[in-house]
Amino acid sequence: MRHGVELRNALAAAMIMAASCGLRGADVAGPTLTSDAPAAPDLALEQAVDEALRANAQLRAMRSKWEAMQERPAQTRALPNPVLKYSGMDMADGGTWPDTNEKRLMVEQEFPWLGKRGLREGIAAKEAEAMLRELQSMTREVVMMVKETYYQLYALHQAIRTTRKDEEVLQRMANIAETMYSTGERTQQDVLKAKAESTMLKQRLLELDAQETTLKAKLNTFLNRRADTPIGGTVTPPEPGEPDDAEKLFALAATNRPEVRAAQAQIERYDLEKKLMAKEGLPDYSLGVEYRSIGNGDDMVMFTAGIDLPVRRAKYRAGVREAEKMKASSESAREAAVQQSSLDVQDASFRLRTARRTLELYRHELIPQAEARFKASEADYQTGKVDFMDLLESQRFLLSARVMAAMAEGDVGMQFARLERAVGTDLPFNVNAGERGK
Repeated sequence: MRHGVELRNALAAAMIMAASCGLRGADVAGPTLTSDAPAAPDLALEQAVDEALRANAQLRAMRSKWEAMQERPAQTRALPNPVLKYSGMDMADGGTWPDTNEKRLMVEQEFPWLGKRGLREGIAAKEAEAMLRELQSMTREVVMMVKETYYQLYALHQAIRTTRKDEEVLQRMANIAETMYSTGERTQQDVLKAKAESTMLKQRLLELDAQETTLKAKLNTFLNRRADTPIGGTVTPPEPGEPDDAEKLFALAATNRPEVRAAQAQIERYDLEKKLMAKEGLPDYSLGVEYRSIGNGDDMVMFTAGIDLPVRRAKYRAGVREAEKMKASSESAREAAVQQSSLDVQDASFRLRTARRTLELYRHELIPQAEARFKASEADYQTGKVDFMDLLESQRFLLSARVMAAMAEGDVGMQFARLERAVGTDLPFNVNAGERGK
């Protein structure tokens, strides 16, 4: 009996894994409804990722914001608009306004001190770059979630197929029990137990179907589809390979992760800000030309020049200190991003290797052992050496092992997706970091 409890607990754990592994706990939805509608086409992982990158609403919103910020450098570099002035002058006593004796027309252009426009343009460009890094960070997050959900759905599909095949095994066991009952070798209890187990298997399938509905709805949301859009089979299995060594991944993450590059862009942005604030103490100047028409006298042309007087020196010194502090803050943020990337790489690498070894353990040891045990129990049952509960427990153990292997295979894909997110780029297995595309 103790072994039977352990087997039932193992099977329950496998079902729980089917219900909740990977993303942050899906709520149970209703079972998939059958209809006469044509089957939905299969969905490959690459197709799902491409569609998410193209259609995901959050990414499109962030991409539009980045495109808008790319227009700022041209605006900040542009000169202020020239000023056109018109004035007239007449005697205060006995004047004939508006028929004045003197009319003036002036055009004036303001010019920032040399270098200010370039620095302002550079600051705007760095702000746009920081937004680009935010877009890249969100892109990596969406890609990770799409891959996680896809592989979770792939594992669930494998578990559903395995469980449905097990219905045939139970039917064969029931047939054996009925045959032996008809000959008086076994009691009717064995037949009833087989039928009850078949009913329980159908209930487990309903639970798995409910989880499938929820995962498909999540995946559709990432792809900017309506939640009930049909999705066919998942046809891209996870790669059960071995990732590169941690040192290569650490180095790649330290230079490639969007959060690190965003902090670097902010460092460069405040470095430019400091230079600009130092130059703000230098005067801007203006040049103008004025045309005068003086009644019956000679017309005149006059040139003008002016400068502003940056006498509020404390304001500019405070601006320089602010830029220095913000640069120091960005340097600390970059250091924190590098440390976080190394932590994420370490965690994801370890989890990936654990998932891979777990999958190998299930495939090469546990499943063969469970199959051998079931075959032996089936033969012993027909010869009367074991009772039906022993046969039933060996069948449950085999099903549990196969379901857990399916879940472990999905976990390999999910952990690899998390490793890619930690590093900040797509990663093939066993490829040197220098050969990867940025």
